[in-house]
Amino acid sequence: MKAIVDYGPLAAFLVAYYLGGIMAATAAVMVATVIVLILAWVVEKRLATMPLVTGVIVMVFGGLTLLLADETFIKMKPTLVYLLFALVLVVGSWLGRHPLKLLMGGFINLTPAGWRGLGYRWAAFFLAMAALNEAVWRTQTTELWVNFKVFGLIALTIAFTLTQLPYMRRHAEPEPTPDVPTPDKV
Repeated sequence: MKAIVDYGPLAAFLVAYYLGGIMAATAAVMVATVIVLILAWVVEKRLATMPLVTGVIVMVFGGLTLLLADETFIKMKPTLVYLLFALVLVVGSWLGRHPLKLLMGGFINLTPAGWRGLGYRWAAFFLAMAALNEAVWRTQTTELWVNFKVFGLIALTIAFTLTQLPYMRRHAEPEPTPDVPTPDKV
């Protein structure tokens, strides 16, 4: 379900762009976002915070794009989302709450310092992604930006994730060793 929520609207955006241009892509991503949020609600009986916040941003920036017939707004949306992610990670860490732990704590178990460091690393990555999105949409064609948004940003995110694996291994909480009875304790 998470993959559909994360990538369904992006796929709709790409297909609609090549079929009808940036305005059609904007409308498609808005419709697809509403559909996946409704689907997530029906299936999971809840909405995760980040997809909901991202959905609101899509509606606002997509709405401005369509209402004003100005593609600038939809191009700025990734920048705002990345800045928001970075802010949440930094502020959460300052408050002693590690947002990444809330998201991934069931999958990995890091030391408190590990969660803090991972949060700061991801915040720096999101700041770099925001700057990169700004540089690309302001200096390149819309078609190049669309391809960068769909393929480049995903590839960079996957690559960054892979570079964090050694850090996560170094900062993993030691696995508790089960009490195995020894012959003298039996």
